[in-house]
Amino acid sequence: MKNQINQLVIEWKDVELRNLGELIMGQSPKGNSYNNEKKGIPLLNGAADFKYNQIMPKQFTTQPTKISRKGDLLFCIRATIGKTIISDGVYCLGRGVAGFRVNEDLLKKEFLLKILDNKLKNLVLQGSTIMGVKGKDIESIKIPLPFLNGQPDLETQKAIVSILEKAEQLKEKRKQAIKLLDEYVKSTFNEMFMGKGFEIKGFFDVVNTTTGKLDSNAMEKDGKYPFFTCSQETFKINNYAFDCEALLLSGNNAAGRYSVKYYKGKFNAYQRTYILTLKEKGDFRYIHFVLTNKLEELQRKSIGTNTKYLTLGILKSLKIPHPPLPLQQTFASMVEHVEKLKEKQNQSLKEIEQLFNALMQKAFNGELVR
Repeated sequence: MKNQINQLVIEWKDVELRNLGELIMGQSPKGNSYNNEKKGIPLLNGAADFKYNQIMPKQFTTQPTKISRKGDLLFCIRATIGKTIISDGVYCLGRGVAGFRVNEDLLKKEFLLKILDNKLKNLVLQGSTIMGVKGKDIESIKIPLPFLNGQPDLETQKAIVSILEKAEQLKEKRKQAIKLLDEYVKSTFNEMFMGKGFEIKGFFDVVNTTTGKLDSNAMEKDGKYPFFTCSQETFKINNYAFDCEALLLSGNNAAGRYSVKYYKGKFNAYQRTYILTLKEKGDFRYIHFVLTNKLEELQRKSIGTNTKYLTLGILKSLKIPHPPLPLQQTFASMVEHVEKLKEKQNQSLKEIEQLFNALMQKAFNGELVR
């Protein structure tokens, strides 16, 4: 593929990663060299050391094996694949991590950063196992590169990175706006209800509890009514067992990541889904917010090994602030308004993500910079 720029010809070629720098496959140091006292150099073992787009090592080693430098690209290669990031310092790479030292005469590391995660994940789709991807497969990854008069065109790479970074900044602004709205709701809740002397009630003083009766696989693709299971997703079914206003609390989840949903009307439910109705006058939206903010507490208290689940005893331990109904309704109206704002922000974020994906596709097809 060729593009005209100022009478010069840009040609795109696929170049194997092995020809663009040096791959550094991680290797675990001796176990007796590990420590938490910051002796030696930081050790990266895998995905747990990569959080919030930052490198956050938990351990150190006094006998480093494979070492990365500042500016190397680091990524996970076992179980979790990818999470590519540019190194901010010197690290020992354990066997769950690899690094790539770019030949900067051929390739901008920021350019490779935009591509590598998807390329690594494609290796998994092509058959690499959960045990990880192999060095020879990583080195065989083909990177689309612009060439100008037969030489790698670093300026075009730089221009593409600049365009993609601007799109990413738009995404981050939308995410930040959504986060700020959530923080506003929480701060308003604290200001209205915490430390005000309102009655604190037990869970079963506020709600009646029953469960669904169906197996989780009872859903029907084109069903007429909502079918609530312990999944984050709401399914469909052609028969209903409930016709009321209720909160639906998932009663089990493999990782203990429960959800609570609000619904009014006809629906059905899985046998491990709790159906909560109010015992006395109250605002469902207020109780929904309170329970949503107790999901982390429920995750900590849940029991089970392979699958975490909630018991009535765990639910009984929950305490719910119970202000007068008019205050509940005032808060609920504010939450409803904020949710509408969030819906607009989420729609905007979705559109920006679609734009970003289209830009990515064009960028590496040679169609973004002409």
